[in-house]
Order: sequence, then structure tokens, then C-alpha cells
Amino acid sequence: MIVKSNQDEIQNYLADASNTKGFCNAVYFPENENDIIEILKEANSKKILVTVAGNRTGLTGACVPLGGIVISTEKLNKIVEVNKEEKFAVVQPGVLLSEFQQIVSEAGLFYPPDPTETNCFIGGTVATNASGAQTFKYYATRNYVLGLNIILPTGEKLSISRNKIFADGLKLNLESEEKIYELRLPDYVMPETKNASGYFCKKNMDAIDLFVGSEGTLGIITRIKLKLLKKPFSVISSVLFFGSEEKAFRFLFSAKEKSFHSRKNKLADEIDALALEFFDQNALTFLRNDYTRIPEHSQAAIWFEQEVNEENENRLVDLWFDLFTSSGGNESDAWFAVNAKEKNEIKDFRHKISTKVNEFITLNNLRKLGTDTAVPGDRFETYYHQTKKMVERAGLDYVIYGHFGNSHMHLNMLPKNEAEFELGKKIYNEICLLAIKSDGTFSAEHGVGKNKTELLFEMYGNENVKKMVELKRKLDPNMILGSGNIFKV
Repeated sequence: MIVKSNQDEIQNYLADASNTKGFCNAVYFPENENDIIEILKEANSKKILVTVAGNRTGLTGACVPLGGIVISTEKLNKIVEVNKEEKFAVVQPGVLLSEFQQIVSEAGLFYPPDPTETNCFIGGTVATNASGAQTFKYYATRNYVLGLNIILPTGEKLSISRNKIFADGLKLNLESEEKIYELRLPDYVMPETKNASGYFCKKNMDAIDLFVGSEGTLGIITRIKLKLLKKPFSVISSVLFFGSEEKAFRFLFSAKEKSFHSRKNKLADEIDALALEFFDQNALTFLRNDYTRIPEHSQAAIWFEQEVNEENENRLVDLWFDLFTSSGGNESDAWFAVNAKEKNEIKDFRHKISTKVNEFITLNNLRKLGTDTAVPGDRFETYYHQTKKMVERAGLDYVIYGHFGNSHMHLNMLPKNEAEFELGKKIYNEICLLAIKSDGTFSAEHGVGKNKTELLFEMYGNENVKKMVELKRKLDPNMILGSGNIFKV
């Protein structure tokens, strides 16, 4: 096992994609479970803080250390098994999502969770319950986790399989190789939106769900069993440009309604979007130098995808373009992918906006100010316009894009100096509070990390956050793991 303590060698492990920065004494590179057990037992006995790091693509500071040591999972990078017959895979946490999706695809299978950043490690996606564009149809990572091997902060090993261990009301017992842990789950109510804020807790829950989305605070994941689906025959993909936001929203809400109707009634030959993503005018302007084909008059755009088969592909293309034109769109203002190369180009277009925002923030040496909020669908359009006005009144540059099919928005402020950054932080907080007051969440997919801990109190209240802390303390008595993540203790 390699250990690096020279500060010049470990600088890359002291920041994440949001440009949040930290410090530590050393970085460990375990190659197996026994290495992790050894590290954690020593750290626990000496009360040394431990931070787990994947590929550091997160946006909340969760992998950024505040002292102690870092455990990097990058050498735990084996795809152990892809089972075509039973449609599952077993992987180590350091496997790249992009590599995994490619290998699964070559096996004729499909792994739906598709975070925008495909250079992430799968362990990180489980730790944050990551999601992406296809969440509109297939939900987040949690729905595909079948089994986990976990090393607890004390160095004990815990293996959990889905549908094997359930809470009795709010009481949950977990048995490691050495002891039984009797846990009491908090009794807060989670919002009925995409949500990655705090521990997943509810009555009679499956035990495995406590660890999915726990942001490296309850244990270190060493092996993951994932559910796979049959690969679709093909996917149609298109970016549609609109002359007004009103037309774009008209299309969006019609597409959502038709998709939900198709799923409810199991209609295979009707509109049923895999993804519905939005870009505002500022986002299109931000991208125009890289994509000169963006129509000059565009004030908004929507990217959609839908799975198709050989029999219904032409019909579904016609249905989508009929919806586009009936919503006020012009067929000349559409990019439509007809082959794999063009589909990848369109997906790159969707991902490019996130990359450019991160580059802008890093260039100005500031921390990212990008919201990750979601609200109930019937409140979303009002919420969207309210948040835009907040930023515009402050005179800050911004771009808006995101998973609008899920009523999930990324509003990224683009401060050019420290003064604008401080103003942006206040606006960011107001936007998140508005989402909470609208029965939504301040973090739909990125987690809480170290940068949003105060908002957890606003969402769940002091008593419920204390209950989360006590739950963690049961599994991590010396509070060494993921210090500063989710809550500051």
C-alpha cells in the first residue's frame, strides 16, 4: 500500500470540482479491504480524522479533508463480474462510471444512472446517491444498489444485501462480523422530490438505503452489487431551440404529462421521455462560441431522449416533432441525432455547460455557486421565475440549466471577484431557503458535503439533525469518518 505525505505530491487530493480546498497530513492508497481495515483500526484507536476520496468530481467539498488523512479508492478499480443472465454487476468503488457503462453496453445491458460527470467513481455515485438526466424515467442510483460491502469506522466489516434486513418501525439492527448495532432512525419526513440531503431514513426501510447517499460518514464502501437492465434497441436524441421561455415550458410540461400518462398506462408507442433537460438563454450564450450552430434568436432549449424499437422509432420521432411545432417551435431550430456519433455530440453539448462553469470558477479562483434545488412540479415554474429575479436584482451574471423533467434546477452564478462572490453566497442561501419553503430540497443530487451543512438545519430542524448525529455516533463512536460532511461535529 502506498502512502504519500509530501505536500507537493498530495495537492490534487485537497480540492474538488467546486474548488473547495482543504488540508491533510497524508493520503493512503489501499489495494484491498484488509488495507482499509488496517487504516481505520489505527485511525480509530488514535482518533485520527479520515476522509474518503473518489475521483474528486463532487461539488460540495465532501471529499475535501479538514485535517487527518485521506483514503483514496483509486486502486480499488476492478469490475469483478458482469452477469448477463441475471442482469447484475459487481464492482469495486474506484471503477470509472464511463468505463463501467461502456463494458455493460458491450454486454448488451444498460446501467441507467448517468451523472453529468462520467469521470466519477462508482463508489462516489453510491455515496451521494447520484443521479442525472435519465433519472426522469429511471430514478437515482439508490434504485440499482443490490448489495454493499462496507468497512465501518471501527474497522469492522459489514455486508448488506437488498431485501434482507429491514427496520422495525424506526429501530434498525445491523450485525457486523464482530457485534450487533442497535440504531434508532430519525423520524423526519423527506420531501417528495429528488433529494440528497441528509441520511435516507423512514419507517420499515431497507437497511442498505441508510448507506446509499451517506456521503462517506458511516463507512467505506469496498464492493458494490448493481442491478442492470436490458440495453434498449436505440435511443432518439434531440436538442430543440425555442424563441421564448414560454414556448419551452409549454413543450416541457406537455412532454412530462404525456410521459407520465404513457408509463401509467404502459403505452410503448407513445411519448415517454428518458430525459428532459433545459437550458436558458444565458446558458446558450455561454456555449455559443463552442457551438456556433445555436440559433441566434433562441431564448431557451430543451434536450430530450426516448428509447425506441425498430417498429416504433419513426412514429415516435413524428410525435416528438408534432409536439415541438404545436408548442411554437420551428423544425429548422432542432438538432436531431441520426447515428451514435451525433448522439454523443448532443450528450457532450449537455455536459459542456457544467464543464465551462467549473472552468470559469477555477479561472477566477472562487468556489462554485451553483444551486442543486428541486421543488414539487406544480410549484416549479413559479420558483424558476422567482429565483431568476433574485439574481437579476443583485446584478450578477448567471446561467440556468438542469433536470427540468424532475423540477430540478441548477442556477449557477458567475461572480467575477470576491465582492460578487460574497453577494452571490447570500442569494444562493435565499434560493435554497425558498426551495425548502416550497416543500422541496436544497440538494437534489449533489449531497450536503461540507458546503451546505447550515441548510440541513433549515430543512429538518435542530432536533432532527441531532438525531442524525447520534445515528452516526453509534457506528462511528470517535466521529473520525467524513468529519464535516452533512453536519459539523
